[in-house]
Amino acid sequence: MSESTSDPLKGYKGRARARLQELGIRVWSDVRMVNSAGSLFEGVVLPRSESFDDLHIVLKLKNGYNIGIHVDRVASVEEIGYKEAVYKIPEQEFPSRPDLPNVTLLGTGGTIASRLDYRTGAVIPAFTPGELYGAVPELADICNLTTKKLFGVFSENMGWPEYVTLAENIEREIADGADGIVIGHGTDTMGHTAAVLSFMVQDSPVPVVVVGSQRSSDRPSSDAALNLIHAIRTAAYGDIAEVQICMFGPTSDRYGLLHRGTRCRKMHSSYRSTFRTIGDIPLCIVSRDGFSSLTDDYLHRDASRRVRIDTVYDDRVTILYYYPGMRPNLVDALVEKGYRGIVIAGTGLGHVNTPLYPALERAIDAGVHVVMTVQTLWGFAQMYVYETGRDLLDIGVVPLDNMLPETALMKLGWVLGHTDDHEKVIEMMRTPINHEITEREPHNGYLILQGGLPETDEFVSSHWK
Repeated sequence: MSESTSDPLKGYKGRARARLQELGIRVWSDVRMVNSAGSLFEGVVLPRSESFDDLHIVLKLKNGYNIGIHVDRVASVEEIGYKEAVYKIPEQEFPSRPDLPNVTLLGTGGTIASRLDYRTGAVIPAFTPGELYGAVPELADICNLTTKKLFGVFSENMGWPEYVTLAENIEREIADGADGIVIGHGTDTMGHTAAVLSFMVQDSPVPVVVVGSQRSSDRPSSDAALNLIHAIRTAAYGDIAEVQICMFGPTSDRYGLLHRGTRCRKMHSSYRSTFRTIGDIPLCIVSRDGFSSLTDDYLHRDASRRVRIDTVYDDRVTILYYYPGMRPNLVDALVEKGYRGIVIAGTGLGHVNTPLYPALERAIDAGVHVVMTVQTLWGFAQMYVYETGRDLLDIGVVPLDNMLPETALMKLGWVLGHTDDHEKVIEMMRTPINHEITEREPHNGYLILQGGLPETDEFVSSHWK
């Protein structure tokens, strides 16, 4: 479906609009533009989001990337054609085959298999089975696909009510015979959702796979289609019946990785290989050709097992990321506002400064449950090693070993939905449900590639393709 633009300068205002009018150029014009430095750009003039500035003209170049050119640097423009916007992804009926497994894709938003709405600059997901088939026809060779859009939100707008809805829908789809569940999700808070679902959805008989993309489908470097193929294949045929995250493994498109929901974190704002298992190794390598398990320590697929859905929660929990000079009134304010649980991301082995001690003691005396994780992410909260840690233990702060801060936050909210009894809360927090605490960390898991060093350059040159 194409959209005709009543305003030939859709979204442009001020100086940019005046400059386009002066040049006689309209939105969707195919142009050759020369800037003041003499550089030539060929592409299509895109509409401008109404919320953006009035100083740039935006082109979609022939290589698929967008570029903004400042109005003061536009030397000349030649219109060589006109292309009207096409928003609709070609939609075909998704074929159904009795010999293929049944997979349900639950949509929350995000950029998986998406298109760009140039009117607003927003990324809009293609989501119906027909749209997905038109965008990624390989899916029809993997499974019979059902899609259900639960939300259409950015991942930062996910919260406890949405987590409950997701868990309840997972239960419903399993009861209806789904062989696997895929959840389309924005990457920014994907780790939080995977963690909390690991507590709300237990003993699943089938895989529950959370997937997203770092780059939208209109970009040549998009990871959306391949991530979706890997996730659908995992849900349809994978043996790991846990909540897991499926995203790019290396920066190339060689394979994807399956990460356990309680041990995964987004580690880069834009890399496609942004997700990393912390404190452990990934569960599995997945490619178009199949699976290569990295461990056998997981819950295996078993159609006879009955899923347990446990969606209680108390959202009066927070993370306190310690920094030098933190003032005690921050802790006092949390108690005053009615928070029932505080996850501290402490320095080193689990430390905070001495002036916080009285405030933490007041919080614990008021019945607030205070637990300790570490900012380093790798490693354990070992508060008995130094005097500062031992003092915090005496106050009543409870270490959570190598549980990730975000996972601890999700678990604490879930635990407080069950009980406010301090002994029971701490017992539940320190009793692993799905590897949120591990006995040890792998010797080959932790690696920092510090740029510029000879050993790093040698390693990268031998592996970079």
